Amino acid sequence: MKVKGRIWLEHNDQIILGVGRVQLLEQIAIDGSINSACKSLNMSYKKAWKLVDSMNTVADEPLVEKVSGGKGGGGTRVTDFGKEMIQKFRTAEANTKQFFKSESEQFD
Repeated sequence: MKVKGRIWLEHNDQIILGVGRVQLLEQIAIDGSINSACKSLNMSYKKAWKLVDSMNTVADEPLVEKVSGGKGGGGTRVTDFGKEMIQKFRTAEANTKQFFKSESEQFD
């Protein structure tokens, strides 16, 4: 048997990050745009925009921001705060998986 579970981060009883949101942020960081990230993740733009807007609204600081114009046009980037939150989430996720693994051992 295995002990399993999922984690998410909340602020003021509202979800900021979960696995899907972190994957979206990571893909935005790679692609430099919400639209490209949506295509990579096979996610609708509307859903991605709602998630980004929700994260930015609930968090104390924006996790994602628009980048204006320039030679290659505009885009979207994950802020330093967003990158920090991704790292904290991934650390908490790894610690949680280790906890579930060790708890599962008692059922072997």
